[in-house]
Amino acid sequence: FHAMDTLHKHNYDLSSAVSVLVPLGGPVLCRDEMEEWSASEASLFEEALEKYGKDFNDIRQDFLPWKSLTSIIEYYYMWKTTDRYVQQKRLKAAEAESKLKQVYIPTYNKPNPNQISSNNGKPAAVNGAMGASYQAQASLIGRACESCYTPQSHQWYSWGPPNMQCRLCASCWIYWKKYGGLKMPTQTDEDKLSSSQPTEEPHVRTHMSRQATQGTPVRNTGSPKSAVKTRQAFFLHTTCWTKLARQVCKNTLRLRQAARRPFVPINCAAIKAEYADRHCELAGNPLKIKSTRKPLSCIIGYLEIHPAVKPNVIRSTPSLQSPSAKRLLAPSNHSSLSILGKRNYSHHNGLDG
Repeated sequence: FHAMDTLHKHNYDLSSAVSVLVPLGGPVLCRDEMEEWSASEASLFEEALEKYGKDFNDIRQDFLPWKSLTSIIEYYYMWKTTDRYVQQKRLKAAEAESKLKQVYIPTYNKPNPNQISSNNGKPAAVNGAMGASYQAQASLIGRACESCYTPQSHQWYSWGPPNMQCRLCASCWIYWKKYGGLKMPTQTDEDKLSSSQPTEEPHVRTHMSRQATQGTPVRNTGSPKSAVKTRQAFFLHTTCWTKLARQVCKNTLRLRQAARRPFVPINCAAIKAEYADRHCELAGNPLKIKSTRKPLSCIIGYLEIHPAVKPNVIRSTPSLQSPSAKRLLAPSNHSSLSILGKRNYSHHNGLDG
């Protein structure tokens, strides 16, 4: 800093500036801010820097009022080159990295509402419940687990609606949560198959029975309702006035453009106005509406009365003298090609004979 100041004072003349640095009496010893500051002042500066950051005016006002602002700034940039600053920087980086890695994950011990408590950790028998009503129901069903029919399990889970009192073992419960179905068909599935036989289609019944016999998982939502939902058929019955409007209002009602843009609304008011105007004009000349199709019984009766005459087609047998027969009976020339892949003269024009 002293050398740069001296060089600036001598108008950046290096020879005169060096002569001033080394006078006749001997060299001049210059002390920087690191040597002039005491240990207590250095600790105050570090404390102020940690509190205020690089706000040197507040540092000078609250911690170091006897120091000039120039000396504080000079000391700051000299202090950044020391080992103490590098050590503090490493400690802060390690602390910040450790803070990022310390993620608190709370324990999640929410009980399963479908879980049935067992008897002191022992394997519970008969589906986890020993009530008289459920024993009667279990005897009617003939199995404990609704999927694999096992009578024992270390943990039971309630399955289906509460009025049916169905249970699943631990392995079948995991299978149900994973695939959404059971390993074997339940009583509700059998009831569905038996009750839906007269109403369902034959291919649906064979598919469901084959699925039940092979032991593939049948999707069951636990609902006792055996419902194979069928879509209700419907058709659009157009009135005569609508048919007339389609033919009269062709300028306003453009059906092909409307079909390409199904989400664009049609201006019904304009169509009604045009239909009212055109209807008065066409009152004397009504439009022809397509006749309705006759029923099938009338068409069958007409065909029985007027049967179609089948024409007799006479097919002539080809003779050996016809050009097509000669072409088929002519021997094919399988002569080999030349070396260059070109056909010879006899191959193009036939053999002389």
